[in-house]
Amino acid sequence: MKHKTLFFVILFAAIAAASGAYYALSGGGAGVTANVYVDGELVERFDLTAAVVPYEVTVTTDYGTNVVRVSHGAVEVASADCDEQVCVNQGAIHDSLLPIVCLPHHLVIEIEE
Repeated sequence: MKHKTLFFVILFAAIAAASGAYYALSGGGAGVTANVYVDGELVERFDLTAAVVPYEVTVTTDYGTNVVRVSHGAVEVASADCDEQVCVNQGAIHDSLLPIVCLPHHLVIEIEE
């Protein structure tokens, strides 16, 4: 009797672990989108759950140029031609808690879940 109970406990734990890993790797079951705004206008939109291979997009405006790096579940400013480099030094964001802001270029990147 003890062996049966132990078997089912181990089986249940393995199924729970596999389900949790799948849920985490699939992005939590919900789509995650990064929106890029310049002067409050949406200029780019990236699906972060579909980005299997990281890629970069150059966003050029009247104020300057930012290179945005998109990867699975994250977005960051890889480079910018402004003096401060605050947006580059901020690094990648993974959730909607804090946006990336480049004040000299009037650029804001927000994640929408």
